[in-house]
Amino acid sequence: MTKMSPITTTKPTTIVALAVAGIAVGALVEFGLAASGRPVIILPITLAIALAALGGIIVSLAVPIRRMTKVAKAPKVDPFYATRILMLAKACSITGALMFGVGIGAVVYLLTRTVVSTGVTWQSAATILGAGVLLAGGLVAEHLCRVPPGEDDDEAGEHAAGA
Repeated sequence: MTKMSPITTTKPTTIVALAVAGIAVGALVEFGLAASGRPVIILPITLAIALAALGGIIVSLAVPIRRMTKVAKAPKVDPFYATRILMLAKACSITGALMFGVGIGAVVYLLTRTVVSTGVTWQSAATILGAGVLLAGGLVAEHLCRVPPGEDDDEAGEHAAGA
């Protein structure tokens, strides 16, 4: 029987690597589209709003899990629910980092043009902000889903030591 590895929190190196990859992809796609004579991708303001809303939703889903682990008389945490929220939080932090980089790449492309459309640049900057909220929300939710060491860990250690 194989032992499953626990879900770990998102590492800072992963976040930075995905942001850098997003910057490269965002800028290269925009430059490639412009070079081939096609219209560039304009990041809509609704994308920024949706990313920020998702960041808030994931935190609101993780708060009850934190309350259940902190309060002694609270009902037990459903492990399947907690695992789903933790996996969703990790996906949010990864997606937030990638979209953060894509937004920066789009802004870099827009600022290198001779004629800069301020409206489109602000929309891309709003996407950076929305992706930052999603990234932060995912990281906070990951932290909220962390189970603090408690009596169960001590008992398990005693049983293993006594065996």
